[in-house]
Order: sequence, then C-alpha cells, then structure tokens
Amino acid sequence: MDDFLTTPMETPKGDDYLTITDDYSTGTDDYSDFSSCDKSSVREFRKYYEPPLYAVIVFLGVVGNLLVLWIYVHFKSRKKTMTDVYLMNLAIADLMFLMTLPLWASDALQGWTFGSLLCKITSACYKINFFSSMLLLTCISVDRYIVIVQTTKAQNSKTTRLLCSKLVCLIVWLLAVFLAVPEFIFAGTKDNPEDSSWKFCTLVYWGNDHNRTKIMVLVLQIFMGFYVPLVVMFFCYSCIILTLMKTRNFEKHKALRVILAVVAVFVLSQLPYNAMLIVEATQAANITITSCDGSQNFDIAAQIMKGLAYTHCCLNPFLYVFIGVRFRRDLLKIMQYYGCVSPKSKLSKLYGTPFRASVMSDTDTTQALSL
Repeated sequence: MDDFLTTPMETPKGDDYLTITDDYSTGTDDYSDFSSCDKSSVREFRKYYEPPLYAVIVFLGVVGNLLVLWIYVHFKSRKKTMTDVYLMNLAIADLMFLMTLPLWASDALQGWTFGSLLCKITSACYKINFFSSMLLLTCISVDRYIVIVQTTKAQNSKTTRLLCSKLVCLIVWLLAVFLAVPEFIFAGTKDNPEDSSWKFCTLVYWGNDHNRTKIMVLVLQIFMGFYVPLVVMFFCYSCIILTLMKTRNFEKHKALRVILAVVAVFVLSQLPYNAMLIVEATQAANITITSCDGSQNFDIAAQIMKGLAYTHCCLNPFLYVFIGVRFRRDLLKIMQYYGCVSPKSKLSKLYGTPFRASVMSDTDTTQALSL
C-alpha cells in the first residue's frame, strides 16, 4: 500500500533539523532533541475517513464493473471490438483493485491482522491493478484515436486490430506485474511503537541507501501510472477533438463534452495524488518538512488525495461504458429479457431503437462517446 511517509529519513545533525520517521501509521516521530511528534490525530482521521469512503467506492465500483462484465458475457456471441476487449480487462482490473480496499479499511480500523505474507500479496495485487487500470485507459484513448482520426486504416484492419488488442492486454498485465515487484519486496508489517499488538501493513524500505530506493519506486509509479497515460490521452483526445470539430455531425458536441469529462475526471482524481507522491519523493531526497505540524498536515492531506484517486475505479464504468448508447440499449435489452423493464415503459421507448453489434462499435464511435 502506498502509505505516505513510511521510512526513516536521514537528516543533517544539529538542533535545527528534525529527523522524521515518515510513518503516519506508527504515530511517533523522533526529533534530534528526542521529543515526540504525536500522530494519533492522523490515525484517528484515517480511522473515520477511509472505511466509509472505501465502502462507497466498493459498492459503486462492484455494481458498475459487474454490469460491464454481465453485458460482455451476455452478448459474447457478437463480434467484439478493441475497445470492448479493453473495457472488459479494465472492469476486471478495477474489480480486483476493489477487493483490496476492505483489507485497507480494516487496517485503518484495527491495524493489520492478516499476517506479513498477505500484506505483501495484497500490496502487490493493489499495485498490479492500479497500473493495469491506468495503462488500459491509455489503450482506450489510442483505440479511439485510431477509430476516429485514422478511420480508413481502422476499417481496413478490424480483424488484425482485434487480435492486437488481446496481445496488448497481455502485455499490459505482464508490465503491471513487473511494476508491482517493489510492492512484494518491500511491503511488510510494522509495529506501532505505542502499542506492540497493533501492526500496520506498509512499505518498509531497507538497505544502505533506502531513500534512493524509495525515490526510484515513487518516480516509477508517477511516470508509468500518471505521466505516460496523461501525455498519451492528451495527444489522442486532442487529435480527436480537432477531427470532430471539422465534421458537421450534430452529435459531435456531445462527444466533445464526454471527452472533456473523461480527461477532467482523470486529471482531477489523479493529479493531486501524484503531486503528493512528488512531495514525498522530494522529502526522501532532501528533507522539506521539518515540523511536527507540517508532517501531520501532510499525512492527512495524503490520505484525502489517495482516497480521491481511488474513486476513479468506480467512475470508469460510467465514463467509458454507461455513457455509450450501445451499452444503455444492451442493458435495457437484458432488463427486458429478465422482466425488470416492460417493453412498453418510457425507458424502453427512449432507448428502444434497434440494437447495434457492439457496446462501442467502430462504426459508431462518435455516438458511443455521446451522452
């Protein structure tokens, strides 16, 4: 788990400097004059902040992503597109990520009671699905770029692109596993100095140069988990916007709003969290927080930003699938099949036009992007 301020920091000797132990979980910071920085307020904030937030995220995320998989499996006989494959893998990644949140909520309430091995496995699984989710969002933006901007090429290579999408997904998962190796190596349980029976699952960097290791891990996460997806998404969606602006399709304005919403949600949810990671990397390289109050405030802010970043996994179904006309019609068709909605209802009349081949077909991408 990306617990902020989790390893001891080395600072110059002297009364003007503070040696911060960098652990919001353990609750004590030792100063050069051996006074103590009480982190009980941070622990209390985490206890009341994380469990209810994670409960909401898990509920919405599980319902939304299971609906995506339900639609995918129910219409398994239809020909799939690249985006369909990416969306299915994205839903799986988000569901696996959501499965780790109850364990972290329990960690916030009563400490880690599941052992060191499960701590490593849970931390690694969390990071695997975090990276795979971010990389799959990048793949979706590239696919939409090809479909809308490179239309002719997309139409001439549908079969090849579908095969490539499965290979790309395999590469994404393998890359995510590789990027999660540091979590499995450094994750472990750590005792609370104030209560030896209370343990936390956190990253414990060891070695002669643990600060450099921590910086490398943080830089890797920032680069692969935010910077690369952001740059690719910005390029692809910028090109898509320019292409749509040249068309006279009356749906283009809805499509533009959806694109802006996708980018805005990604930036607003991930930018603050990654900004905190940059501050943490700076803290590891050169102590910038030298007061107990500053350390406490940073820890609380880090918890808020981390929780905000996690909301993205429950928003993905709404941003990438639910807004699609094809998906809404497919969902309505299933609800009619199971008798949940009458064919004569207002909902059926609203979305009851003929069904197309895919929840986000290549030939109707602009409409699939529309609200």
